[in-house]
Amino acid sequence: MDNLSGEPTPYSKSAEILPATMRQMRTTNSPAQHTLHHAISAVGIGLHTGRSINLTMEPAPAGHGIVFQRTDLPDAAPLPARYDYVVETRLNTVLGDKNHPENRVATVEHLMAALCGCGIDNARILVDGPETPVFDGSAADFVFLLDCAGRKTQDLPRRVIQVMEPVRVDYKNAWVELLPNDGPTPHLSMSIDFPASAIGTQSFALDLTPTTFRNDLARNRTFAMRQEIEALHQAGLALGGSLLNAIVVDNDHVLNPTGLRCPDEFIRHKIMDAVGDLYMAGAVLNARFRGYRSGHALNNQLLHALFAQSSAWQDTTNLQSASAAA
Repeated sequence: MDNLSGEPTPYSKSAEILPATMRQMRTTNSPAQHTLHHAISAVGIGLHTGRSINLTMEPAPAGHGIVFQRTDLPDAAPLPARYDYVVETRLNTVLGDKNHPENRVATVEHLMAALCGCGIDNARILVDGPETPVFDGSAADFVFLLDCAGRKTQDLPRRVIQVMEPVRVDYKNAWVELLPNDGPTPHLSMSIDFPASAIGTQSFALDLTPTTFRNDLARNRTFAMRQEIEALHQAGLALGGSLLNAIVVDNDHVLNPTGLRCPDEFIRHKIMDAVGDLYMAGAVLNARFRGYRSGHALNNQLLHALFAQSSAWQDTTNLQSASAAA
């Protein structure tokens, strides 16, 4: 869930360019793609609809990607988990078929973050309703399900997108950017600033690995302001929200009886959201991601901005494979 709404302005790109030496692909072995070892199912409540949702995650062949499928809509087209299939970004990330608006799956960001953090490249995600279950408002239960399903190595290398030039999107006093990264793993950093004193100003940064995702991001829950809840309900949103699946803040108080899981749970959750949103690139995105007061709308527009500028990115998958074979 995301407490910033509105549409960002057209993107801007700074003049800094990746040094020529970094444009030569590092001669490291490319890791293999992975899918689930076996299918796994669960049932949970949808955060915004309040409906009971059946979720099944199934293995998929190499090169398939992450694809969502509505099982309750006859002949519904599959929905690839890609930035260009995102149809809405208010308070969550929604995949949809623009020609058939009823075919949509909301609140996919936590599951996408878990798939990214667990190194799953290919899976079919079946849901019998318009969103994924929220579970406890974090990615932890999705990680548990993926661990139970296990991982299976596949015979194609992981697709890797290397950011070659800085790309930035601004909206009012919020912004996000992708910068070239000379390290082997993505780096994410973000700051938030909320008027509620229970949140205030928070910053966090990390190199994204399976270990840091599990230890530093996965358990951090979505959050909402108490004074906004009635308006959300009137808009048909957060109907399944409760203190069991979201942190609720009333100025200087956290209303959840058990409190926070860590003092900076808010910013850690925002970065976890960004991990899920950026995995909509359809590949591993090797970059330095930085943001200030960003949310789902800016994260999605950042990917649009990146792929609209051909010089700003490079698919290094084949280069890595060639280097490994040399």
